[in-house]
Amino acid sequence: MADDGQLQLVTFKLGDELYGVDIMDVKEIVKIQNIRAIPNAPYYMVGILNLRGEIIPIIDLHRRFHIGSDDGNVELDELESGFIILNISGMQIGIIIDRVSRVVQVQRAEIQEPPQMMGGIGSEYITGVVQNQDGYLIILDSLKLFEPKELQKIIKNQ
Repeated sequence: MADDGQLQLVTFKLGDELYGVDIMDVKEIVKIQNIRAIPNAPYYMVGILNLRGEIIPIIDLHRRFHIGSDDGNVELDELESGFIILNISGMQIGIIIDRVSRVVQVQRAEIQEPPQMMGGIGSEYITGVVQNQDGYLIILDSLKLFEPKELQKIIKNQ
C-alpha cells in the first residue's frame, strides 16, 4: 500500500507515449476479446464487451486523444495486450491500450504540472507528468477522461 507521499500507477503504452492511471481505479487487465459494435455510439466508443456476464463499454483512447495511426483507427489485432478495465464512478469501462508496461510507484513531489497541450491530449485529462529515464510518464485522471454526461450516454447505449 502506498503512503500519502507515493502514488501507485498501472502504466501502459499508447502510441509512442507512456501513460499511467491510479492503480485504485483499475479493476483488471484483459486480453483482446470479441467486441460488439453499438450503433450511434460516440466516435471513441468501439463497442461493448461481455466479460464474464458483465457488459462493459470499450473506449479507444487513440480516437479519444487523436493519436496512433494516421487515420486515427487502430486495428485490434495489432495490439499486444488488450484492455484495462477501469472502475469510474461505480461504472466499469474498458480502455484499449497498446501494451501494459508495469506497476510503478512515484513520489507525489516528483509529479509536475502538465503542459497545456501534450501530444494532442488536453491538459484537462492529465493529472501530471513525471520524468523518467525513457522520457515522460503521463498520468491520466480517470475521472476526467469521461464527463458524467458522457458516462450516462454510454450507459444508455448499452
